[in-house]
Amino acid sequence: MIWKNTAERFGVIAKGFHWLIAVAVIGLIAVGLYMADLDPSPLKFKLSFWHKSFGVTVLALVAARLAWRFINISPAVLATHKKWEKTLAKIIHVLLYACLFAMPLTGWAMSSAKGFPVSVFGWFTLPNIVGENKELGRLLREAHEYIGFALIGFIVLHFGGALKHHLIDKDSTLRRMLPFGTVVLALACLFLTGAA
Repeated sequence: MIWKNTAERFGVIAKGFHWLIAVAVIGLIAVGLYMADLDPSPLKFKLSFWHKSFGVTVLALVAARLAWRFINISPAVLATHKKWEKTLAKIIHVLLYACLFAMPLTGWAMSSAKGFPVSVFGWFTLPNIVGENKELGRLLREAHEYIGFALIGFIVLHFGGALKHHLIDKDSTLRRMLPFGTVVLALACLFLTGAA
């Protein structure tokens, strides 16, 4: 088990960040879309509490992942990748990181503007980052939603690129980020096919 990245593969820590963030973000998007259509109720209040708590957790994980990326080497890009693929991959990764920071920050600011403090799992409460302002809260809600839809698009492109490399190019791009090798790859492909 390799904890740090090598020139050929990602280590356990990088893979852990990647998959924890992926699962959390997909769950947060699903819950966010579900909550959007709910009338105010105890269920919506409870879902909002968990949504905010996990949103702050994602913000911390993304910051930690970015720090790990800067202090650790990244595996070399495969020589078989075309120039346009390398450029597109860099753009998508930058946009993914931007959205992964912007989503929880706009959610936090929206809650502050609407006068709802952000409690993280009931352990502590974040300070308000803007003053109470209902109009600003409405604008931040819209920004949060638009960034969410953009994030969905970038996730689809990211998954699509990984599958393209694996199924069409037949290279190791996807395999070197999988946590447990080919068994997980087979299950992931079955899941994605079923979802499609």
